[in-house]
Amino acid sequence: MGNNSFKFKQFTVFHDRCAMKVGTDGVLLGAWADFIDCQSILDVGTGSGLIALMAAQRNSLAKITAIEMDADAALQARENVDNSRFKERIEVLPVSFRDFFPTVTGKFDSIVSNPPFFVNSLPSPDLKRTGARHMDSLTPAELFKMSRKLLNDTGTLSLIYPFSERDNIMTVSEKENFHLSRETVVLPTRSASPKRILLEFTTRSETETDRNELVIEEKRHVYTPEFIHLVQDFYLYL
Repeated sequence: MGNNSFKFKQFTVFHDRCAMKVGTDGVLLGAWADFIDCQSILDVGTGSGLIALMAAQRNSLAKITAIEMDADAALQARENVDNSRFKERIEVLPVSFRDFFPTVTGKFDSIVSNPPFFVNSLPSPDLKRTGARHMDSLTPAELFKMSRKLLNDTGTLSLIYPFSERDNIMTVSEKENFHLSRETVVLPTRSASPKRILLEFTTRSETETDRNELVIEEKRHVYTPEFIHLVQDFYLYL
């Protein structure tokens, strides 16, 4: 499909007008997040609409709200959704989480976000990419605080961050009375250091944490069985 788009098994994502392109982080989170039994899902910072589309594929009944503060990306996400068979169940709104939050009247069963995380890195020459990757556009504290009020009593908040940010994210989550229900440490190869961490939070205090690891490759372009199992419903050639 070329660099302007990425074709999955059940939908195609064009991302040439999006600051953040389709990447492994988004696919991991979209495949890993628990959407079972969800009737309402909120995708915060949907970008090209990737995770919203993955959620719709995985849950055939859920209504999905996808918000994106960048107008160009939101428009492209809307086009990607409109060109999919899931368009009746996904609503794309060109709005930031800050502006969306006070307008919400209901609750969500699941909130999912591939959030900005480069706190201390130098700004990119591409200002849109900078906004998409830097926490200034949505701090972890804001994300947790607003999510706490928008989740129903049994709802989950699912996120992906650099592994190095884990302690910081845990501190912020605890301040908002979230409890870690699931975490998966992501390693590029079995001998490599962890690069990412998938985190699922709930507001239920009695929650026990399910911890595991996910190795992506045995060697270059040879994927592990566990990675294939996680993403095979989406990637064309797995």
